[in-house]
Amino acid sequence: MKAGFVNIFGKPNAGKSTLLNALVGEKMAIVSSKVQTTRHRIKAFLNKPGEYQVIFSDTPGIIDPKYKLHQRMMAAVKSALEDADIALLIVDANDNFEECDAIFQSLKLSIPCLLVLNKIDAAANGKIAEAEAFFGQRPYYKKIVKIGALQKIHLDKLLNAILSLLPESAPFYDEDDLSDLPTKFFVAELIREKIYELFGDEIPYHTAVMVNEFKEKDTLVKIQADIIVQRETQKAIIIGDKGKMIRQIGTSARKDIEAFIGQKVFLELFVKVRPKWRDNEMQLNEYGYK
Repeated sequence: MKAGFVNIFGKPNAGKSTLLNALVGEKMAIVSSKVQTTRHRIKAFLNKPGEYQVIFSDTPGIIDPKYKLHQRMMAAVKSALEDADIALLIVDANDNFEECDAIFQSLKLSIPCLLVLNKIDAAANGKIAEAEAFFGQRPYYKKIVKIGALQKIHLDKLLNAILSLLPESAPFYDEDDLSDLPTKFFVAELIREKIYELFGDEIPYHTAVMVNEFKEKDTLVKIQADIIVQRETQKAIIIGDKGKMIRQIGTSARKDIEAFIGQKVFLELFVKVRPKWRDNEMQLNEYGYK
């Protein structure tokens, strides 16, 4: 039996969340084309009873912190560095390789690492060969694996490479579990994903979601959640003309939540203004950024 922690590191938008979802076969991390979508460390388990338990961790993209929220995000990266058995260093095939290299060098990893070259299906001409030449002499990884996470290209090769490095161990978690995070966490994330999908570049980064009520009834699950914003003008944008936008968020999120929990959902959303919440220690704790 093999079991261990396999943690995914890289720049924002390298495809970490897409890779996590593709590897475990479930939507465990929200995905957006916008950078810095992932704010938490999200663990997801890939189990083959009697053979292996791979505990994957998606981590926030590595950035220079500007707010206390960003500091909490980078603390999540640090915690993932501390317990990893294997690191997946993910690189967008079209990205700046020198910037990626600088990040990986700064991690000062002493564990086995795999360099994962992602988005090979969308790579510009010559970029794959350029990446192999650039990273070829780097000392911090055992093997380079070329994949397309969104299209699920070569994921079997990546999993085999992971299993070859995974230590022998008994499982750390129940083999029926998909994560150690509560359902309420994933509900809040699915609502937040819709805000990233429906609004421009500024609004999503000023919002948080807090699930206040999650009640399982005979025929459905009743969920009440607050969307937190920083200013009254943002509240008006989230609500929209005659409530159009918040209804759209609710309808879209409810469908995904129902698919995730396998039950009918009644979803009620409110918008609340909390000025400068991203720099408020108490509010960050309240919204789950610990």
